[in-house]
Amino acid sequence: MNTKENTTQREKKPWPTKAAMEQVYEMKLWGGNNADFYSGEGSHDPEIVFPYLAAVTSFLTSFESPLTVCDLGCGDFNVGIELVQHTKKYVALDIVADLIEYNKEKFKEENLEFLCLDIAVADLPSGDCAIIRQVLQHLSNTEVQSIVNKLTAFKYVILTEHLPEGDFVPNKEIISGQGIRLKKQSGINLLAPPFNFKVKEEKQLLSVTLKDGKGVIVTTLYTTS
Repeated sequence: MNTKENTTQREKKPWPTKAAMEQVYEMKLWGGNNADFYSGEGSHDPEIVFPYLAAVTSFLTSFESPLTVCDLGCGDFNVGIELVQHTKKYVALDIVADLIEYNKEKFKEENLEFLCLDIAVADLPSGDCAIIRQVLQHLSNTEVQSIVNKLTAFKYVILTEHLPEGDFVPNKEIISGQGIRLKKQSGINLLAPPFNFKVKEEKQLLSVTLKDGKGVIVTTLYTTS
């Protein structure tokens, strides 16, 4: 079988990550029993959300000319909607089609656009800054690498990841889904192997320690050029 036929077959197969994320929302695996779509405590707990919004808003408003932002894995958009006003254009992407349609109806701003894309597979919209908030932690290393390969198109990348406290072995492999590497005492570090993301500057914007030894949520700003 030739390469073209192989590619066609792969394109026809269901995306396992897409199906996994659809299941998360259908079965409310991240909670929110009374919500149509709920992206978990990381998108709703004030102790996590408010400091994050303060840090990212401070960055976005530091520019004389507002940035075009691409939100790679926007979820239920409880967080993203608070950032739209500080941008020239805000493009919010997610892999779950029903979630994107729901967001389009709920959130309407002139400079806001929603797109249904698998960010590991599709070409990404152009922009100045990519926001990836607690997304990569759910993806296999192959998918993370695919996304990392596209991040150099953005001058700034704001990455938020749920990590173990203290030292840990980064980037252990997982199967894409609702779970994260924390159960393996691991977490994403884009600068470490196998990703080796090349950046001009790295700056930690925020670290929130969770209660009961549940790790830390770290937000890092990368400047790529």
